[in-house]
Amino acid sequence: MRDLKLTRLDGSAFDTAEIQGKAVLFVNVASKCGLTPQYQLLQTLWESRRDRGFCVVGVPCNQFGGQEPGSAAEIAEFCSLNYGVTFPLLAKQDVNGDGRSPLFGWLVGDGSIIVWNFAKFLVGRDGEVIRRFSPDVSPDAPELLASIDAALG
Repeated sequence: MRDLKLTRLDGSAFDTAEIQGKAVLFVNVASKCGLTPQYQLLQTLWESRRDRGFCVVGVPCNQFGGQEPGSAAEIAEFCSLNYGVTFPLLAKQDVNGDGRSPLFGWLVGDGSIIVWNFAKFLVGRDGEVIRRFSPDVSPDAPELLASIDAALG
């Protein structure tokens, strides 16, 4: 992960040193999806564990039904006003196909497809992908929380 060049939603560089040594949950997010209320649960999850070395990183994606059509400014405003999101958001990316971002190429690993918005990838403190969770696994699901807590030690 150290070699990945990531960009924040506002266009500035995202220094991976910010998440080095932390357990990180990467989530492909969208503002106009039936699962969009997961933003609130992701914010709560981040707030409850960030002091233990946990981070949520949201990655907007418009590949599923055009459910993230907005500009970076519109996405940021939507997330802040509607869900109080303060965890890091990266620039919009493709998660599937020929344009799949290097981040999602690394997270997916085996070349399989992501089926919908709000797929979740848990990365351990060692920078290795631990587990992938489907979009319908809520951020407060016991199996996700148990995996995060195990990664945090």
